[in-house]
Amino acid sequence: MNAAITIYVPRDSTALALGADEVVAAIVAEAEKRGQPIKLVRNGSRGMFWLEPLVEVATAAGRIGYGPVEPEDVGKLFDAGFLAGGAHRLALGLVEEIPYLKKQERLTFARVGITDPLSLDDYLAHEGYAGLQRALTMAGAEIVQEVLDSGLRGRGGAAFPTGIKWKTVAATSAAQKYIVCNADEGDSGTFSDRMVMEDDPFMLIEGMTIAALAVGATQGYIYVRSEYPHAIAALDQAISTANRRQYLGENILGSGRSFHLEVRKGAGAYICGEETALLESLEGKRGVVRAKPPLPAIEGLFGKPTVINNVISLASVPIILARGAAFYKNYGMGRSLGTLPMQLAGNIKYGGLVEKAFGVTLRDLLLDFGGGTASGRPIRAVQVGGPLGPYLPESLFDTKLDYEAMAAVGGMLGHGGIVVFDDSVNMASQARYAMHFCAVESCGKCTPCRIGSTRGVEVIDKIVAGQVQQIHLLRDLCDTMINGSLCAMGSMTPLPVLSALDHFPEDFGEVKLN
Repeated sequence: MNAAITIYVPRDSTALALGADEVVAAIVAEAEKRGQPIKLVRNGSRGMFWLEPLVEVATAAGRIGYGPVEPEDVGKLFDAGFLAGGAHRLALGLVEEIPYLKKQERLTFARVGITDPLSLDDYLAHEGYAGLQRALTMAGAEIVQEVLDSGLRGRGGAAFPTGIKWKTVAATSAAQKYIVCNADEGDSGTFSDRMVMEDDPFMLIEGMTIAALAVGATQGYIYVRSEYPHAIAALDQAISTANRRQYLGENILGSGRSFHLEVRKGAGAYICGEETALLESLEGKRGVVRAKPPLPAIEGLFGKPTVINNVISLASVPIILARGAAFYKNYGMGRSLGTLPMQLAGNIKYGGLVEKAFGVTLRDLLLDFGGGTASGRPIRAVQVGGPLGPYLPESLFDTKLDYEAMAAVGGMLGHGGIVVFDDSVNMASQARYAMHFCAVESCGKCTPCRIGSTRGVEVIDKIVAGQVQQIHLLRDLCDTMINGSLCAMGSMTPLPVLSALDHFPEDFGEVKLN
């Protein structure tokens, strides 16, 4: 009898949306019909979404890829001998050698697409829990210092040094402390958090457990938006496995240390991506921004000291502890150290995830990785950092992607989402969208955000209707929102509006909105 051949088909949401389950059913049926034993592994996505569903076959030479595969392709793939890496029009060669993947520096995403996300043994076989094993031999202050020395900054947008936040919580005396993961990924064009949760959930669990050891917390929560059912299911299963194998719960790995972790589902309010609104929601209240101080690190969840970090921040911790701060900070530039998973979306030919060290240029990402627009037309603008990020023109595409360099040109990195627009875009319409988004998603607590965004939409409508003299009023309104809003929702909404005005003034002439 033939030996079983290992075949990998992703279980990632993107692959599922593109028919991965149907491809799996076709492969299983065809293998049974031909009497060919196979071992099917549902891995994570490699992040090359234009190739999904991407089918990989384990061969003596390595994993050979085929994609994008549709169910009707399966029979001919078997005819072509794809189980041995045979030639076919969908053949991609060794997946690791595909330039899009090979040119990346994958630290946080090193396992994603390679392992079975729900197999703890597979995780352990690929350096999983090496960081926790080391952390269990260290004092909390030593763990905090390691994270400080690595230069890791928050990957959720504010870029606040992670170690400083941990140090504050560690130094605050309390009977109960919490670790909260902000997994309320809601920025347009972002999906790296989702990919971590679906495609390598043990990494997030390990990062949160290390954070708990560092600051003396015993309870943690992962706050996930309800639009991510596959991520929630993967996390719940991984947490159950980690508890059963003593990587979570009481007496972790016999260390005498404890950490309990639960998933909490949010209702999908964008404002709950703001840490204090998230904490309000987590406590069972309406998601409304809190005034600061006190900081969540001192009085956070239920009034207790709380570490609240983004998914990618926490997911970056295991490799820092496993390989040391010096290894991690060897990547990047200036004060932006390590890597950032950047997400290419919008009008882009090769959309997907690219993890690179800080310092790559926007042009490199858009052209070398993204391949230009899907429409084939010139790129006119990109929005970096979500719906509150500025629109950048072609003249700024050579800016290096680090926090300080982006800030110097009026940009922001945020969560690493990059949305591309070709030359058919109307930037006045995009400015209006930014204001309207704020009006819809504002929590309503402060007047500049709640009322300013609504007035902003009205003023932009007047401008595009021909009342160009209203531009000065729009700029004044933006200034009020920037300086008077309680949180980033109101203070950052003017950034895309002002950038559109500054870089694309011609679109605010006699342009009419649909």
